[in-house]
Amino acid sequence: MLIIGHQEVADLLAGRERELIETVRSAYLLHHQGKSAVPHSLFLRFPDNDADRIIALPAYVGGQRPAAGVKWISSFPGNLALDLPRASAAIVLNSLDTGRPEALIEASLISASRTAASAALAAELLVGDADPVGVTLIGCGVINLAILRFLSAVFPAISEVVVYDALPQRAAGFAESCRAVLPAGRVTVARRLDSALAAHPLVSLATTAGSPHTDLSACAPGTVLLHISLRDIEPVTISRQHNVVDDADHVCRERTSLHLAETLTGSRSFIDATIGELIAANTRRQLDPTRLVIFSPFGLGALDISLADSVRCMAEQAGLGTRIPHFLPGHLVPAGTH
Repeated sequence: MLIIGHQEVADLLAGRERELIETVRSAYLLHHQGKSAVPHSLFLRFPDNDADRIIALPAYVGGQRPAAGVKWISSFPGNLALDLPRASAAIVLNSLDTGRPEALIEASLISASRTAASAALAAELLVGDADPVGVTLIGCGVINLAILRFLSAVFPAISEVVVYDALPQRAAGFAESCRAVLPAGRVTVARRLDSALAAHPLVSLATTAGSPHTDLSACAPGTVLLHISLRDIEPVTISRQHNVVDDADHVCRERTSLHLAETLTGSRSFIDATIGELIAANTRRQLDPTRLVIFSPFGLGALDISLADSVRCMAEQAGLGTRIPHFLPGHLVPAGTH
């Protein structure tokens, strides 16, 4: 068993934004081509606590370097008051020959990176011909900071950032972190959600919202929204705009905004395309620019497994990680032998 810890993962991923985006692009394409197996995520919830959850995301992804495993990720919002990250995660990779677990990898950075890479990839495909110079970040946490870093790799012209959070003091601290990502940029804290939504035609929503809270009426026509947290947007609004998803069967579950829109309308006809379809068509955008364009990714385990396998490969090449040689039992001894 190879164990790869947090700092080792951080060192291996540092500065590889474009490379990770291409890994995610490949995983999405393989999923679109039917060369993946991604069962529905399993949500572990607690009968006396609605806020906390732990999610299992098993997956297989094929291609030139096939891999299989499971991500086990928790979301405990109360951790923030303890000065701990809200989310923590681990990934187990299994041998495709024997099924035996081969690697245990700390996965909080892998999870954040695959989310940010998928958001940046979607923005690259969905914005118009003119690359954005500014972005609005709704929700001031680890995910949106990673999204800013990946967006700046895709759109180097980005120089203006507007941030908003329901907790103003959190937004102020987050703005300083954004300035570290874009030292030459201008970062502004919005006092109201609507003013933040109106500030730029590229918006990322990565909040802890459990139910819809905005109808996006403040957004300009053609705004591209990266709806990472999945539960921010009113279902009526979802049903009237362009929608791109990673997988309709996955995203229309667990009371996401799209699940509520499906319940409201009785169908999924409001979903225009999957990101895999756009990648396969090799196009940036074929949608009505007068309407909002909303990308809502449920977060496919195939992305996590692809990135984790890349981390394992890099760790093995660099001689990183800790080997536990007797973690698993050895060969069986036939009965009656000594």
